Amino acid sequence: MGSDPAPDAALAARDLRVLVGRLRRRLREVDDVQELTASQLAALGRLDRDGPASTSDLAKAERVRPQSMAATVAVLEERGLITRRPDPEDGRRHVLELTPTADEVVSGSRRARDEWLEQTLRERFSQEELATVVRALGLLERLSE
Repeated sequence: MGSDPAPDAALAARDLRVLVGRLRRRLREVDDVQELTASQLAALGRLDRDGPASTSDLAKAERVRPQSMAATVAVLEERGLITRRPDPEDGRRHVLELTPTADEVVSGSRRARDEWLEQTLRERFSQEELATVVRALGLLERLSE
């Protein structure tokens, strides 16, 4: 009896990276959110998940330069998606938070992506395949730890 060759980690890494990139692009196509850029959506998502933060905290969390985040924040503020208020612990800083409009944008965006993913999984995978995907997700979760 022959056996499968040992998995190649380098090939798996490349294939996973390519797949994740394609999936991200596809989710952006599904997600029509007022022509926001990926960095603007990332900042909104971060504020939604983690709560109010300073521009420098957002920059650190998103691993971008503070100047880049300041430009992103300026556009979001101009569009009425975030507000800034003085930091109660340090009057020299400002804290950014989502406006109710941004809450709607973020939740609508998330809902559209989730609905597309759910429908696509149902249409393209059998129950057995879907169970395999769920098991693989548990394994892939370790990559983000």
